[in-house]
Amino acid sequence: MGFIYWIVVGLIAGWLAGRVMKGGGYGVLVDILLGIVGGIVGGWLFGMLGIWPGGGVIGSILVAFVGAVILVWISRQLKRA
Repeated sequence: MGFIYWIVVGLIAGWLAGRVMKGGGYGVLVDILLGIVGGIVGGWLFGMLGIWPGGGVIGSILVAFVGAVILVWISRQLKRA
């Protein structure tokens, strides 16, 4: 169940990040991957700051969304170079 949970959270977070960040998207599969990896990055970042939003799924989506936005921004910067 945990694997499916993170896929769903990654899908939602990646989709949201793709919509918030202006410009062309990467497609559903890459959005899911960015959302899942974004969850890891967001969890690390929030942990370093000593912040953890409660709220179960909503909190997980928020953390993954922040991480996914950061990853989308970094990937677009690397794409320009």
